[in-house]
Amino acid sequence: MENENYEVLQVQQDQNIIQIDAVERANVDSQVATAKQYPRDIARSVNNSIAMATMDYATAQSCGYALPRGGKLITGPSVHLAKLIVSNWGNVRAEAKVVQITDKQVISRGTCWDLENNVATAFEVRRSIVGKNGKRFSDDMITVTGNAANSIAYRNAVFSVIPKAITDKVYQAAQHFVTGDLSDEEKLVARRKKCIDFFKDEYGITEQEVVMLCGKQTVNQIKADQIAVLLGITQSLKDGDTTVEEVMRPYRAEENKKTIAAKAAEAAEADAAKKKKEEKK
Repeated sequence: MENENYEVLQVQQDQNIIQIDAVERANVDSQVATAKQYPRDIARSVNNSIAMATMDYATAQSCGYALPRGGKLITGPSVHLAKLIVSNWGNVRAEAKVVQITDKQVISRGTCWDLENNVATAFEVRRSIVGKNGKRFSDDMITVTGNAANSIAYRNAVFSVIPKAITDKVYQAAQHFVTGDLSDEEKLVARRKKCIDFFKDEYGITEQEVVMLCGKQTVNQIKADQIAVLLGITQSLKDGDTTVEEVMRPYRAEENKKTIAAKAAEAAEADAAKKKKEEKK
């Protein structure tokens, strides 16, 4: 008798799931039908996206990112730009959520579905939740890490569905907005100084380190393109996509090597001088 009740209970649960799936399927079918009935106007979507991306300086700056990868800085359109384009593209469903938290990682999945063209994709992103000391992050830090993973997963999913020609056009417009007024030498010098002071005051990154970040030898070589990279790094730091330590690791490691080599050379010279002095005695 107990087994029969158990089996009936399972059948009831399965029926509920089927009912939920049917409702969701009907909802999706309705959205697809609506998308076919009211197709997007690509030119209007692009123009509206550009208008929003260049609405003000802060918005334009948020549209780009810069992250250290293999000793180099990788730049590109940010999750903020992805959300902005999605809001204007129309007939698209996009989301990201944490699907699993293990002992060492938080796993996020981002999905994007173009209902009009029937193109869909999904991306998984894994972020470590273990610190240098080997201890697992606190619940609050796990939440922060999960949000960062969601942003990356969302961005990757959206930019794999919406054509690159569209995203590049909006991204370049935003980049030009934040650097387009730097053709004047005085404005360039003022903006460059502002960036250097900001990195020093906010993140403890020295002027020489800023120069190295830009891949240059002197401060005067930092032009509009390099300032755009610095703004991308700033946005990545704000969004939690990277940390000051990750950004500066390759540059400070090189400086540490030079410092160690210099100290070793000084010590060798001191020993040689001491030995020579003893030999004279």
